[in-house]
Amino acid sequence: MSKTIEVTSPFDGKVVGEVPFSTTQEVQEAIDLAQKTFLDHKNALPKFKRIEILENVMKIMSSQVEELTKLCASEGGKPYMDSKVEVNRAINGVQLAIEHLGAFEGKEIAMGHTASSANRMAYTFKEPIGVVAAISAFNHPFNLAVHQVIPAIAVGCPVIIKPATQTPMSAIKLVEILEEAGLPKGWAQAVVCGRDAGELLATSPKVDFLTFIGSGAVGWYLNSKVSNGTRVALEHGGVAPVIVEPDADIDAMIPDLGKGGFYHAGQVCVSVQRVYVHESICDEVATKLSNYASNLVVGDQMDPKTEVGPLINNNEVDRVEEWVNEAVQKGGKILTGGKRISASCYEPTVILNPADDALVSTKEVFGPVVIIYSYSDIDEAINRANSLEVSFQAAVFTKNIDTALNAVKRLNGTAVMVNDHTAFRVDWMPFGGAKASGLGLGGIHHSMEEMSNEKMMVIKSPVL
Repeated sequence: MSKTIEVTSPFDGKVVGEVPFSTTQEVQEAIDLAQKTFLDHKNALPKFKRIEILENVMKIMSSQVEELTKLCASEGGKPYMDSKVEVNRAINGVQLAIEHLGAFEGKEIAMGHTASSANRMAYTFKEPIGVVAAISAFNHPFNLAVHQVIPAIAVGCPVIIKPATQTPMSAIKLVEILEEAGLPKGWAQAVVCGRDAGELLATSPKVDFLTFIGSGAVGWYLNSKVSNGTRVALEHGGVAPVIVEPDADIDAMIPDLGKGGFYHAGQVCVSVQRVYVHESICDEVATKLSNYASNLVVGDQMDPKTEVGPLINNNEVDRVEEWVNEAVQKGGKILTGGKRISASCYEPTVILNPADDALVSTKEVFGPVVIIYSYSDIDEAINRANSLEVSFQAAVFTKNIDTALNAVKRLNGTAVMVNDHTAFRVDWMPFGGAKASGLGLGGIHHSMEEMSNEKMMVIKSPVL
């Protein structure tokens, strides 16, 4: 009989569920089943059948929004109001996969324009890459599972997801919904397991594609260990920079910066963290952002009024507290917050002008902490923003189109937002980091492309 583990609420430690915990042998059996399923060509799922299943998934999820919201919030700590948004985004993600299958096509390759290619026609088409291994993170337990599992099923790949051990119930529920929707056994499996079994999943020669969302240290380690030929997509974090020019619309900007910085207690890979504000308006921006932060409702994620919930575990609160204290030792001034509220919750915090080598200036805080720095020249701000090895999403606030375009061109990042916060995302856009922040691009459409191979057919016709 398989071992089980308890899942607890990050807020108060109460048990919210129990899930099976797979051994290394059981993970190997899951991999074997996934490969066997993929190689069973007689029982491959035709595209119309996959669409039918995904449409059923949408219907089931749409009928369970409240149940899924509570499940997602209870294990992950994201406030109820934001968890409901996550579930609705997940439903839309399934719709996006269905829609993209209608545009999931190859193209004609030019032939006949050289003597060597005469009397030939060539066309490309898409094939599923094979078995997909998905290792997921805790911070969006349901929507991340959708982003890793649904594209695989859509293009015809069996998939095994290993969710974070803190938040396994959402991914398990997604697999159950897929099976209820008509997906045969073997096509989607969820395994909750330890590090060794997780490494086996990522590095098995039977795995053709690894999608990993989590810490850079683990992601790059697994990338170095995957089997030859395994395609890899990594999504790590950033230390997202924002530049605020003197002509920015401050009152319109503050709610955006606040949402981008304190959404899910800052536990977002593109959360607003480093805000570089021109010295002429720095005091005003700092005061208004601090007022915004101090008025946020912090507490139990299951309370519909809560705007900022707990961190994922109490050790993270300890770490954030240590980093904030170090920022003060390195010249930072606490404008609001700066203290733990409880074992699981930390005050929304704004810090002014800590040293550029402080931990909060160089590492991803992944907590409800936003740093403001003053600058005198935008070139200086851009250089400071670009000084780290991470490169994900960045932002600039200005009414000047030349300034905006200059910042977009020069800021390191795979996406630069103009007059919006760094955590903006919709599920059809390309999403992923560069440099230390990741490899490849996510987003429903882009993942479907990554999980496919392009095959070419060349037909030689007789000379007439």
